[in-house]
Amino acid sequence: MNKLCFIALMALIFTGFSSCGVYTFTGTNTNAQTISVLNFYNDTGMGPANLSQEFTERLRDYYQRNTSLAIVESGGELVVEGSIVGYNTMPVAPIASGNDQQADVAGSTRLTIRVQVDFTNTLNEEEDFSRSFSFYDDFDSRTSNLTAEEDQLIDTIFEQIIFDVFNATVANW
Repeated sequence: MNKLCFIALMALIFTGFSSCGVYTFTGTNTNAQTISVLNFYNDTGMGPANLSQEFTERLRDYYQRNTSLAIVESGGELVVEGSIVGYNTMPVAPIASGNDQQADVAGSTRLTIRVQVDFTNTLNEEEDFSRSFSFYDDFDSRTSNLTAEEDQLIDTIFEQIIFDVFNATVANW
């Protein structure tokens, strides 16, 4: 009987902590009830046409899946906005051709995406920030090209950037 009472008491305590906004099982730490994720813009002119829309939707989905915050179009207690400010490729891991007549080629090419994020917490202005988040992924440019690999690279890069933005905004890590 004592074990059953202890389990019921612990469940009540954990439920109380998660419902009042102090702590949730995803690790978020905020008293806010609402969040607005405004449309991000692609200020680079590079990448797929739907790049900014894809980022915005994935970011909204991540907050929806991992917090109890209500997603609102505008006027949220927390506001996340910004733009994609970098979309660059560069060769990495050069391979020497050994031939003076032929240029050296890259064994891998790196795609780097940088996102500028402006975060506003109307409940605690000390948590407001404006900073950039970036990540990269490489592909073997000897056997493939950016067009063939772009979707997978973007998936990997966005996944990490969104995780970093989430942690900086509501997880306070």
